[in-house]
Amino acid sequence: MIEIDGSFGYGQVLRTSIALSSLASKPIRIFNIRKGRSRPGLMPQHLAGVKIAGEFSNAKIRGLAIGSTEIEFIPNELNISDKKIDIGTAGQIPLLLQTLFPLLLKADEETDLEITGGTSGLGSPSMQFLQFVTFPILSRFGISVPQVEIVKEGFYPRGGGKVKIRTFPAKKINAVQIMERGKIKILKGVSVVGSLPNHVSERQSTGAIQTLKKHGFDLDLESKNVNTLSPGTSITLWAECENSILGSDEIGKKGLRAEVVGENCAKNLIKSIESISALDKWTADQVLIFLSLAHGSSEIKVEEITEHCRTNMKVINEILGIEFEVDEESRTIKVKGIGNV
Repeated sequence: MIEIDGSFGYGQVLRTSIALSSLASKPIRIFNIRKGRSRPGLMPQHLAGVKIAGEFSNAKIRGLAIGSTEIEFIPNELNISDKKIDIGTAGQIPLLLQTLFPLLLKADEETDLEITGGTSGLGSPSMQFLQFVTFPILSRFGISVPQVEIVKEGFYPRGGGKVKIRTFPAKKINAVQIMERGKIKILKGVSVVGSLPNHVSERQSTGAIQTLKKHGFDLDLESKNVNTLSPGTSITLWAECENSILGSDEIGKKGLRAEVVGENCAKNLIKSIESISALDKWTADQVLIFLSLAHGSSEIKVEEITEHCRTNMKVINEILGIEFEVDEESRTIKVKGIGNV
């Protein structure tokens, strides 16, 4: 049984470990789960991810409970099926999908999931980020872009968001070379304001638009005022380029003016654009698991090699035995994928 220390990468370790354990049929024990957090152990979105991955892989699971700091996960043969999943509270749907999406690619046919939880939250990409940045980039690997419908937005603490997603199997994951973003074709975005006055939406949108305009960029922004169980805001921006997509997202916080939320999101996107990299720092760690599963050698140039990147590379190495070649100065990552597991 492979032993994984969950203290060095928090929830990211759990998500990557469970996905790869399921795909490679390798039993794992994860201990010190989210050690050092104010509320250590499994939270609702972590528990849901392990539970559903276990159902998809007919796994035996020990220690599956809210707050558990240690689990054993012993997978068997994959059996993917349509599901309705309720994470509960505002557990993040995008983080759940980080665990499940690699498994869904191994299904015999298309899979429909209906998931209830949070659509934007602290420490998670927004659903719009997955929809308009992550999934389109993964299409470079030969992975079909899922059909995503955000039925209802959900913010902390009550959640209540609903997402329907249809995924498609991938017979083969291709190696990629994503080194240059190329020319910027268009900047787009979605600003979401839930159960708050209209002026909040206007200020959040204006903050992003004006910040980008100062740097010479026009923004095609969709603003949405929606009813949510808990009030909240999110904004997701992305730059569609010749060879890649760069993205950024932010959520509203109590005491932070809406225009500053928009400004911060725009500034982060500008920083990614000015880094002359093919992948922003948020997307970089999300694609590593797919690089490891690809047929052949891949290379990517990223905005920043973050701790999340390092965490994912460490976990992938421990489970699959794959070595990543990292050049800190050029911010490039090379790896030879294992092919089908």
